[in-house]
Amino acid sequence: MVTPGSTFCPDCGGRLTWQWVEAEGRERPVCRSCGFILYRNPKVVAGVIPVHDGRVLLLRRKIEPARGKWTFPAGYVELGESVEEAAVRETREEVALEIDELSLLNVYSYRGSPVVTVVYLSRIVGGEPRAGEEAEEVAFFPTGALPWEDLAFRSTREALQDWIRGLEFRLRDRGT
Repeated sequence: MVTPGSTFCPDCGGRLTWQWVEAEGRERPVCRSCGFILYRNPKVVAGVIPVHDGRVLLLRRKIEPARGKWTFPAGYVELGESVEEAAVRETREEVALEIDELSLLNVYSYRGSPVVTVVYLSRIVGGEPRAGEEAEEVAFFPTGALPWEDLAFRSTREALQDWIRGLEFRLRDRGT
């Protein structure tokens, strides 16, 4: 068995088996019939830290994984959209806000994780924050009151830490 959901070749329907691929120096799922190599790549998640008056908007997740935990709006990038477009769409869907002026904060990936998370900072330009289908509630948090013990993912924690470090750097740079 290769992995759940990838037992058969997407090209010809033949059975996939793990085989050594000499050119790549590793085993991969390969079709016995046509030789197709199945690459199991991570999915890309686009996330946004929406900031207003020095406070960040977070949502409490209504779904697994991490149900009941806090995070920023984020979700999978769909085929046919850019990462930035996905970030704007997810923010609209999850917290009913319109955003612009996206600025890349950082990219988060971890060994063994099936996702790469791209996180942006943004300016809120419209809408009233409210919980979408995947959120129990939304709330603005100042840096001193972030729910560190109730954050959903490692990338949530690290992105918020990076955001705060950026704020501290800008304050030092201005001499305040």
